[in-house]
Amino acid sequence: MKLYKFGGASVKDANGIKNVLDVLQKVGHENVLVIISAMGKTTNALEVVIKNYFEKSNELQESIQEVKKYHLQIIMELFEDDKNPVFKAVNQHFEDMDYFLSHNKSPNYNFVYDQIVSYGELISTTIVSHYFNTCGLKNNWLDVRNFIKTDTTYRDATVDWDQTLELISKNVKRKTLNITQGFLGADPNNFTTTLGREGSDYTAAIFAYCLNAESVTIWKDVPGVLNADPRYFENAILLNQISYREAIELAFYGATVIHPKTLQPLQRKEIPLFVKSFLNPLLPGTSVSKGADLVPQTPCFIVKKNQLLISLSSIDFSFIMEEHISEIFRLFHEYQIKVSLIQNSAISFSVCVEDKFNHFNELKSLLSKRFQISWHENVSLFTIRHFNENAIKIVETDKTVLVKQILGDTIQIVTKE
Repeated sequence: MKLYKFGGASVKDANGIKNVLDVLQKVGHENVLVIISAMGKTTNALEVVIKNYFEKSNELQESIQEVKKYHLQIIMELFEDDKNPVFKAVNQHFEDMDYFLSHNKSPNYNFVYDQIVSYGELISTTIVSHYFNTCGLKNNWLDVRNFIKTDTTYRDATVDWDQTLELISKNVKRKTLNITQGFLGADPNNFTTTLGREGSDYTAAIFAYCLNAESVTIWKDVPGVLNADPRYFENAILLNQISYREAIELAFYGATVIHPKTLQPLQRKEIPLFVKSFLNPLLPGTSVSKGADLVPQTPCFIVKKNQLLISLSSIDFSFIMEEHISEIFRLFHEYQIKVSLIQNSAISFSVCVEDKFNHFNELKSLLSKRFQISWHENVSLFTIRHFNENAIKIVETDKTVLVKQILGDTIQIVTKE
């Protein structure tokens, strides 16, 4: 079986969905499992719904209507028959969402987040599945929550591999086309969980591992894995082949083409990963596979924007010891703050972090009781794999360098504009 993953950009409108159908007709769709994300910026729109639910109840219905309007427009463009069952199926998802919002008793933001944001994937796959059926491409729509089981860490759930392996290996039909959702799972009480933002790639890897898949292909709006994000760097170069190890390194440092969790399950079973363009599906793209010699011959640039650079020092100028560092990292873990770079000296400790859940203000008050603390907001963290002097110059030009650190053939630079 082959696994294909299509992200939100590929299904952002009716023409995008028609193009996904065209891609499958060109590359083959028998014995294929397709994983699809929410359409376009639907996840962002549902985050507004959640925010209004907690903070601006008078604007809640308006934000829900925006999501409905967006999807209804796509449906109207795809289906000529207004009696098509897709209308009833999608409307049922919205009714289920309304029911949850009117009956929920939990004040847990992360729990509510996962229950609501999941409708983006459920609705997108429902529309795509019905459209394919209408066009004669028969398929099985699967609710991924019946297959991927997790713990109760909402918004960043951990997979129960034993249970998930059993469910997928026994219940996914082969020799046909299956369609399911990325990003989602279910906890022991069958409440929806999510696998972390951009977790649809990881979903593909989970299914691939459990099905002993032939390959996984991630379909993007870029020709493959590039040596730099073209939004920030000119003349980005396509990497034709890279090893699992190199891809893991790039993902670890923040490359966004492949989700960081995606590669480990594939590497364990040596399942090849392809990154290809849904605009030019017959081009070879990038292949990720086993091979120590598959190392890029050019510097690879990774940038993380909107980071925090935090510097801590002891109040009495004593050494920063292991127990201090242990306590700091315990707090980072507790407050869900991801550390991307560490630099320490005898009496100071600096970290560049990502505060995606906006917990730093709470953490700051705790840290300031034990340490002198200073910080820079909205810094950029550049990582250059296989760097050279020219690559460093490209990053540092017209910027203030706050931290620079070299480890082997990788350099990390924290800058402020």
